[in-house]
Amino acid sequence: MQPLPTAPTGALAGIRVLDLSRILGGPYCGQILGDHGADVLKVEPPQGDDTRTWGPPFRDGVASYYHGLNRNKRSMHLDLGSAEDREALLALAAEADVLVENFKTGTMERWGIGFDALSQRFPRLIWCRVTGFGTDGPLGALPGYDAAVQAMTGIMSINGEAEGGPLRVGLPVVDMVTGLNAVIGVLLALHERGRSGRGQLVEAALYDSGLSLLHPHAANWFMDGTAPRRTGNAHPNIYPYDALATGTDPVFVAVGNDRQFASFCRCIGQPQLADDARYRDAGGRSVHRDALKRALEAALAAFDGRALVDQLMAAGVPAAPVLPVEAALTHPHTAHRGMVVEMEGGYRGLGAPVKLGRTPATYRHAPLTPGDQFIG
Repeated sequence: MQPLPTAPTGALAGIRVLDLSRILGGPYCGQILGDHGADVLKVEPPQGDDTRTWGPPFRDGVASYYHGLNRNKRSMHLDLGSAEDREALLALAAEADVLVENFKTGTMERWGIGFDALSQRFPRLIWCRVTGFGTDGPLGALPGYDAAVQAMTGIMSINGEAEGGPLRVGLPVVDMVTGLNAVIGVLLALHERGRSGRGQLVEAALYDSGLSLLHPHAANWFMDGTAPRRTGNAHPNIYPYDALATGTDPVFVAVGNDRQFASFCRCIGQPQLADDARYRDAGGRSVHRDALKRALEAALAAFDGRALVDQLMAAGVPAAPVLPVEAALTHPHTAHRGMVVEMEGGYRGLGAPVKLGRTPATYRHAPLTPGDQFIG
């Protein structure tokens, strides 16, 4: 056993978190809280979090998936099916401000350590529950994983090429957003506790998070009943907001207003397009997007994609090269923004996306291996 190497600092210094969660949404919530100074104790079952085995790649027998979600946490193993270990958890809860869990609905209640029991015993405790569908209702208490929830909330139906089939977003976007929503809920509850002195239940469900991501498709449907459709890389409401072919690499152009469109047309030597009655305003450009795309790509065939991006950005037109992940992670601006964290022992991970000027996130220790548990 080793002592915790550095005392936590940051906006949440002094806040104690029990992270009983596994897989992604809950652990991501705990990591963000830990990055911003909370003292996070990850309590795993004896066999460990499932994601320790979700590889390859592995380091010291632990998968990269686990490493990406569990830094800045102390660690211990408890078998909550054991009365002795439940007593140990109660002792930890007496000192905690926040408890994060994603057990199957009813599990902790059967053990006698559910929200109702603990909130009576520890009225200041904030209980953050991460679930697939919530605990009641038509789908309540059913298990939920990211891809299945993407399918059920309509995300897959609007992702992919127009002529293709429904497609999963290539990262666990619902899980990640659920983790962020859990953080928001915890922070709201901490703020409210400052007035009332009481904790409360915070719920973050994958189903709710998936539905919350449907803008602008939901807004379009609510307004006129138009069934959303797949549009590939293009935006459903505005154009050009799309990946466009050039003479070399494709570029993504994100034109959001008439001024940007006029600048874009001048940059590619086609100023007359901005005066075309079909393309003068955003609505017309969206309606006539197929013809506009053909005209734009005919002109862009004479351009080097990377050079064009620089020219467009200098002219105030949002544009970007279409980069693979490895190029994005090694881009100079990624380093400048502190979005890659390196620590002793070979750990590398993504940095905290929220930057605070006076109390920045800190990175105190890497995720722990089963035989290297900080208990300080």
